[in-house]
Amino acid sequence: MELDRSTILNALAKAVIEMDTDAARKLAGEAIRLGVDPYMAIMDGLAKGMDKVNELYEEEEYFVPELLVCADAMYAGIEVLRAHMPKEDPHTRKKIVIGVMKGDTHDIGKNLVKIMLDNAGFEMHDMGRDVSYAKFVDTAGEIKADVVCLSTLMTTTMDGMQVVIEDLKKAGINSKVLIGGGPISPSFAKNIGADGYAKNAAEAVKVVKGVLQGISLNSVLFKDKRELVSIERNIGGKR
Repeated sequence: MELDRSTILNALAKAVIEMDTDAARKLAGEAIRLGVDPYMAIMDGLAKGMDKVNELYEEEEYFVPELLVCADAMYAGIEVLRAHMPKEDPHTRKKIVIGVMKGDTHDIGKNLVKIMLDNAGFEMHDMGRDVSYAKFVDTAGEIKADVVCLSTLMTTTMDGMQVVIEDLKKAGINSKVLIGGGPISPSFAKNIGADGYAKNAAEAVKVVKGVLQGISLNSVLFKDKRELVSIERNIGGKR
């Protein structure tokens, strides 16, 4: 039976949730055959499935071993799709440092952002996870990074983002700073002096391009006031 786009996307999400690496790989190939946009297959298929996995983890239906196997399934599908993503012209490749904050080892979201930015033509320097403040600053200065992307999934490591921003300024490094992750909100980004905030990997590409073009923080962060209220309500204003 011929699968339509909606069916393929749902099946990709299901493959991730069910930890089926072979199915994720096969369905990714089928998505390409049917002409489904690779970005859509990742964000509305594989990543959507991973969002559900994270919910199951928070509800303690899944645990760390399941989380890791689900991530493996997602990455298997992404590997197939990446080869078919259109590369943008890298004639002026901007340098980006990306990593997960010290004290946090959750890197699935960071890895998705890295993949999207890489395919958008940026030169990526991945610091990995549990990255010290000094390593972010030293690397940004060493390579003359245009952007530093900070990620976290834990409220306990959020304040470290402001430390990195302040340390970059003290070191005379003019890199733009983009932050993101589960507990991060636009208002938090504004309060700590970040140049941008992205709620997911697809948005990260747009926001990075925006801050590099000098788009103001307010226009990037507060396009939809209702969305801001919703985000703040979800995290209860916790830092």
